[in-house]
Amino acid sequence: MSLNVETAPPLHADLTYLVASDEKPKTYMPAPEGGEIERTGTYAPVPVVILDGRPHARDFSLDDAGFALTRHDTEVTDFFDEAEIKAVYYPEMERLVKQATGASRVLVFDHNVRIDGGPDRDDKGIRTAVRLVHNDYTAKSGAQRTKDLLGEQAAAAALGKRVAVVNVWRPIEGPVESAPLALADARSIAPEELAANDLIYHDRVGEIYHATYSPSHRWYHFPKMATDEALLIKGYDTEEDGRARFTLHTAFDDPTTPKGARPRKSIEVRTLAIFDD
Repeated sequence: MSLNVETAPPLHADLTYLVASDEKPKTYMPAPEGGEIERTGTYAPVPVVILDGRPHARDFSLDDAGFALTRHDTEVTDFFDEAEIKAVYYPEMERLVKQATGASRVLVFDHNVRIDGGPDRDDKGIRTAVRLVHNDYTAKSGAQRTKDLLGEQAAAAALGKRVAVVNVWRPIEGPVESAPLALADARSIAPEELAANDLIYHDRVGEIYHATYSPSHRWYHFPKMATDEALLIKGYDTEEDGRARFTLHTAFDDPTTPKGARPRKSIEVRTLAIFDD
């Protein structure tokens, strides 16, 4: 993993933000048999500066910035093999997040593989990258996810102490040449800039945060991420003591991406970190 490198020039790119409104936005997710995502609300591209995070990587942590870059080797040989992901990658990620956070227990509960275009995505019916500034959970849905996973009694005990949702994002084909991930330093985000959005499935309703723009937002990316690198991203934390609780992130179109660059392929794993002490 490259931590001590010459700083790459800042990137000037458009990120898609929610336009402030009195109406709560809604996202209608496709049914299992397929379809398109539909949204209410108004969204608009906003030009921002995205800085190279590599020279600052040691200054980022889950509790301060809301994200951290780490080096991590995996024994997975096929990221499109669901059984291998669950048998091999899930335990690896539980160990990684436990070490990174000091949690007593870590439970992997979900994962997504993404391919940003190209024939591989068409063949496999896999999701594309998300080009929308968001955070995967809200204060409400983070607590609800804990209850769904642990049951009411165990969740009440866990939520009475500390629980966090930590995502692990990794390229499965590197280095990343297109559609990289941008992350906003949580210290630059004000609570009033987070807007709850209903995530409506055919059988349930979830909730995530979208965000309205502020010039105070500080955006970073990690150029040319390799397969032995992973980003840990804080999506929810019960602690309200000033540490990062939510971390805005989005894929973006890098204006320096060369013509013919291969589509980005990545995997994200969601984990529940439980702090019993």
